[in-house]
Amino acid sequence: MPVEALEPFLRVVPAPMAGVSDRAFRILVREAGCSLAYTEMVSDQALIHGNTATRALLDRRGETGLLAVQIFGAAPETMAAAARLVVEAGADLVDINMGCPVPKVVKGGAGAALLRDRGRALDIARAVVEAVEVPVTVKMRLGWDADSIVAPDLARGLEGVGVRAVTVHGRTRSQFYAGRADWAAIRSVREAVGIPVIANGDVFAPEDAGRLLAETGCAGVMIGRGALGNPWLFSRTIARLAGREVPGPPDGEQLFYTVIRHLTLKMEDRGERMAVLEMRKHSAWYARGLRGAARFRERINRVDTADGFRKVWSEFLGRELPETEATA
Repeated sequence: MPVEALEPFLRVVPAPMAGVSDRAFRILVREAGCSLAYTEMVSDQALIHGNTATRALLDRRGETGLLAVQIFGAAPETMAAAARLVVEAGADLVDINMGCPVPKVVKGGAGAALLRDRGRALDIARAVVEAVEVPVTVKMRLGWDADSIVAPDLARGLEGVGVRAVTVHGRTRSQFYAGRADWAAIRSVREAVGIPVIANGDVFAPEDAGRLLAETGCAGVMIGRGALGNPWLFSRTIARLAGREVPGPPDGEQLFYTVIRHLTLKMEDRGERMAVLEMRKHSAWYARGLRGAARFRERINRVDTADGFRKVWSEFLGRELPETEATA
């Protein structure tokens, strides 16, 4: 796929988020208009050793559009092997994680640790590019800390070994998610390379995306934390960037429908109890900012059945349940 063909898919994309970007979430964001979705990051070692739970992350039943699988690791050989496996499993793109700040990942020499080892980062990218025929992309941060902003130079090197696009989170590893994302620094990366650059950081409303693209000149925007409990942010942002009227926030009926659909999709993959338990955190995000949210969280965190989950949500939003879903 030439870069020109890839670029339209990069305009508005959901970030790969650990514990979030499963098949259920990806279906919701695709229904919100995203034509490209990412898996959460997947360990090269887990892939190579055939970890069942890891392979389940690659399930794309019911999905349309392109699927990018993000992999992380510290060695060119194992990353290349992992890339071949995810392409065999159906990945349309392979994304290399060079930005995860989590200590466990960094300690193993992966994620943001690669920002301190340009040579190894380029060796990994080159090995992955040579291992697969699909486009290879990279997600990175600006650098390890404020004294080591390496993103422009690293992006040039990645372009040189055949990486087709880079996503830049406008923070350093030492910042984690504190402070403000440095959009000007993202622009410096865009100016350093000829491949598409996707800007990431502090997009919580459609207007944020518009400003981010205007200030950076990037090809697209990646949305992460702003979409937690708010998949409508994608459709609203797509409309904003296309110059169309931006839909308003969801009403109670839309919110209720989406939450229950999210649960139903999760139940297909995880079974009832695990789906309900995993939906507790999503419920807190969906309810954020609504009146009575604190009391609601107390109640939803005590339910472990689908009927109980639906009942608590219906009472919170004042929506009536169909008789088949009502509980005594």
